[in-house]
Amino acid sequence: MPKFEDSLKQLETIVNQLEKGDLPLEDSIKLFEEGIQLSAVCKEELDAAEGKVQILLKQRDGSMKAEPFPQK
Repeated sequence: MPKFEDSLKQLETIVNQLEKGDLPLEDSIKLFEEGIQLSAVCKEELDAAEGKVQILLKQRDGSMKAEPFPQK
């Protein structure tokens, strides 16, 4: 599976190509489908990362305490 950054960069390239509006309809549809798939991959990775995030809170004694990221 490609890295998040690579998927996002590829998605941005697709968006730029589609925004130009100079592609044949069939090519635009193929790029759109690829963009939807990349968008889903990016969302999945972001959701997984969100679950791993921890918030560090400074305690009164100056130490740091890790707490799980609040889920929606």
